[in-house]
Amino acid sequence: MPKPAQVTLPSDREVRVTRSFNAPRQLVWDAHTRPELVRKWQGYDGWDMPVCDMDVRVGGKYRWQWKNREDGNGFGFLGTFTEVDAPSRLAHEQYFDPGDMDFAMPTGDPCIVSLELSEQDGVTTLVCNLTFASKQAREDAVSTGMTDGMEHSYTRLDDMLKAAE
Repeated sequence: MPKPAQVTLPSDREVRVTRSFNAPRQLVWDAHTRPELVRKWQGYDGWDMPVCDMDVRVGGKYRWQWKNREDGNGFGFLGTFTEVDAPSRLAHEQYFDPGDMDFAMPTGDPCIVSLELSEQDGVTTLVCNLTFASKQAREDAVSTGMTDGMEHSYTRLDDMLKAAE
């Protein structure tokens, strides 16, 4: 089983998450770019992803929304893809939509998210860099438990990739 995600803070506006998967790069790429696969691993138990619209091309839009099965509250993200170089690099602007949730995160300026995938001997390493508009925006995002949520989803992705073997 891969090690949990490694989280670093390269600058006062950035969060970098590095994680390995025991799967070919193409499968990890597909898991990030095909809505029917994204729905299977992103999020928490007890939550559904009723909206997962993705036009994965430069200038294409995406919208993700999650709903809690217990109380019906939800939140989401939306944005525009700025780089698509399959199967190695994906970048997009990300706007937070707090929906029904009580989050302190600002919704005005986008976070720039870049994803780089490399493969060696059947192991894919993912490096996700999130660049926020300000140090405060980064601190607000990190305070929500964002990186713990990412690792939870990556563990679900591990399970999905293992089942695909």
